[in-house]
Amino acid sequence: MSELLFSFYPWVKALHIIAVISWMAGIFYLPRLFVHHTEKVALGSETDALFQMMEMKLLKVIMNPAMIVTWIAGLYMLAFGAFDWGAAWAWVKLAGVLGMTWFHIWLGQRRKEFVAGENTLSGKRYRMMNEVPTVLMILIVVAVIVRPF
Repeated sequence: MSELLFSFYPWVKALHIIAVISWMAGIFYLPRLFVHHTEKVALGSETDALFQMMEMKLLKVIMNPAMIVTWIAGLYMLAFGAFDWGAAWAWVKLAGVLGMTWFHIWLGQRRKEFVAGENTLSGKRYRMMNEVPTVLMILIVVAVIVRPF
């Protein structure tokens, strides 16, 4: 049985990469929507409703499933020894993925604030926060590919 499961490893790895790309696309785009929503849209307007719908669909239809598939495929690879827990790079990647997951949850909380009409963050703050996934992505990719630690 283990041999059969291991034979799927390259497919799971490919699925993992596809899911990560999809997740990252959403993680980069949703804060940009928040910037424009904050700076250009009047509360309660038709455009406000349009932005809320776009933000909700991006989060629930693309980002949430992509994050879940990323985690499931990652855990599958983990079960087959894809990580050397004695090496620092594996711990750095794990910390980066946990940070990315935290950021995803943070974005979901901000979306709920828009829905409730309670957004308190500025467009500038969303622009600054949009750098978080970039830094995490660089950290994760360097840790996995270069393995400098």
